[in-house]
Amino acid sequence: MKKEFDAESLKSLVVHFQDFPQPGVSFCDISPVLSEPGALLAAAQAMASSFHQLSISKVAGIESRGFLFGPSIAHILGVGFCPIRKAGKLPGNTIGESYGLEYGSDTLEIQVDAVAGGGRVLLVDDVLATGGTLAAAAQLVRTAGAVVAGATVLIELDFLNGRDQLGALQVAAVIHY
Repeated sequence: MKKEFDAESLKSLVVHFQDFPQPGVSFCDISPVLSEPGALLAAAQAMASSFHQLSISKVAGIESRGFLFGPSIAHILGVGFCPIRKAGKLPGNTIGESYGLEYGSDTLEIQVDAVAGGGRVLLVDDVLATGGTLAAAAQLVRTAGAVVAGATVLIELDFLNGRDQLGALQVAAVIHY
């Protein structure tokens, strides 16, 4: 018998590791969501559900766990997928956007022609924490000439107020902590 998954049953699959990858951090391990038959598809369907009517033309997954959900969401929405990667990981002409981290900075890149001709892009990542990565990805897509139609994540850490970094961007999250 096929198991059905809702937000609560998906949440029950997430495992927390205290003080990983550094002291004071509680890491949300989504590996059980990936390994439980049917859970990945259910997660992707839930993540896509708020965006069926928004004329999305491309899904952009943020390295690396956005790659796990992005292609399935793109398939569900009937559009293509493109990766947003850390600097130096994509071939060809790229554009980049740097953003601050707790200890230093990082840069995200997208291939110049990935969202060529504009369009409406849905950003995908696994977790919304402080909002820095999603904000940088949104700016990157805008710089590339497309509209950011929204963002979807599996998990939102509400207590970190990541949405504050994203302005009026529509953000959907399946699981909240």
